[in-house]
Amino acid sequence: MNQHTIDCDVAIIGAGSAGLPAYREVLKAGLKPLLIEGGPHGTMCARVGCMPSKLLIAAAQSAADMRHADGFGIRLDAPPRVDGVAVMERVRRERDRFVGFVVDDVEAMPPEHRLDAPVEFLRDGVLQTIDDREVRAERIILATGTRPNVPELYRPLGNLAIVNDDVFDWHDLPRSVLVVGSGVIGVELGLALARLSVRVRVLNRSGSFAHLADPQVRATAVDLLAPELSLVQHAQVTSVRREGDQAVVGWSVDGGPETVERFDYVLLTAGRDPALETLHLERTTMPLDERGRPRFDPATLQVHGQPVFLAGDVTGRHAIQHEASDDGRRAGRNAAAWPDVQALPRRAPLAIVFSDPQIMQVGGGYAALDDPDATAIGAVDWARQGRSRVMQRNQGLLHVYMRKSDQRFLGAEMIGPDAEHVGHLLAWALQMALTVPDMLKLPFYHPTIEEGIRTALRDATR
Repeated sequence: MNQHTIDCDVAIIGAGSAGLPAYREVLKAGLKPLLIEGGPHGTMCARVGCMPSKLLIAAAQSAADMRHADGFGIRLDAPPRVDGVAVMERVRRERDRFVGFVVDDVEAMPPEHRLDAPVEFLRDGVLQTIDDREVRAERIILATGTRPNVPELYRPLGNLAIVNDDVFDWHDLPRSVLVVGSGVIGVELGLALARLSVRVRVLNRSGSFAHLADPQVRATAVDLLAPELSLVQHAQVTSVRREGDQAVVGWSVDGGPETVERFDYVLLTAGRDPALETLHLERTTMPLDERGRPRFDPATLQVHGQPVFLAGDVTGRHAIQHEASDDGRRAGRNAAAWPDVQALPRRAPLAIVFSDPQIMQVGGGYAALDDPDATAIGAVDWARQGRSRVMQRNQGLLHVYMRKSDQRFLGAEMIGPDAEHVGHLLAWALQMALTVPDMLKLPFYHPTIEEGIRTALRDATR
């Protein structure tokens, strides 16, 4: 073998939340994997996603709890003071700890299973590194993740236009931030910063909010969270300029008069693109769509007619850590079994927004209903629910969906207390294909938040 040539059975491009499970599946099958990473190890989740965002949210929740203590008769001598330097020091320290765990696992791999270098395609089955080494692989998994999209409109702001990746390297909290987009990232980080005494404004070009599709649940979420977010919906950005160390942004609503405000930063959360452009897929025979992305079968993750598989956020389908990991396992198994690929089962869809109140969707929520007219909707208004009122967290709305013909549970949407836990219980019920009467036979302890689930389920059967 030429010293500049590396042969392997399966090349896995990307060592993140999808690439690492794919590597393990290939190894388990007795094949030779090569895990290729052109950037820092540690996964997007640990570095700039799930974990650091929850660290910032936890700090914000602590501050919010102190401010609400008076409602329980707990008197604080003075309002809580947010030490931005200390907050961000803990975020970075704990973030680095999580990243370190992943890096340790990668460094424990056999050296012949790793390649730390950017690669690009020369032709089908052949990759090249910057130092002219060639990787020849019978099968390839693309698990390159996504990159943030910075629209041209915001380029004049320079380093004042940031993405969520940048937030977690701050050494202090800014005074003000404009958040563009009210999806999951915009809502989570916008609320966290607002509760850490940062002046926040959130702009969204439509009436969407945290991907909620149920009109009543979405309206409830907007009512509860919009004031803290200073949310402006249906906003069209009309002007963007930089004046010294300030971003000056103007917008209008439905063609009305322009509003102009100044901010320390503009946080862009409105989209990420699959990180594929540097791979030069056009040099292969892979079928590509109009955006230059491989056409693939979502059930098997195989690129049409090719021994190439996609996994994780690069698919453009589910930007959720557990979905990326599941994709990695599926892609690894199918790459190892190629050409005998199979449509592997998926878990019940579950999505959670770590706001307060929290937001969740199960089964794809309202948008996934085939026929809303054939669906019964059960509801619970958390304002009247016993345990949530005890905790002074009695805000929000839960909708559960039941197919009328056979009373099969179909999914749910919710904003309210402990939605992350309610969501898990309902996702388990969905995956087990339970009917609503089946679910009502299960135990409910008093007094708990879970009793609210029972209320909603009973309401669906009336």
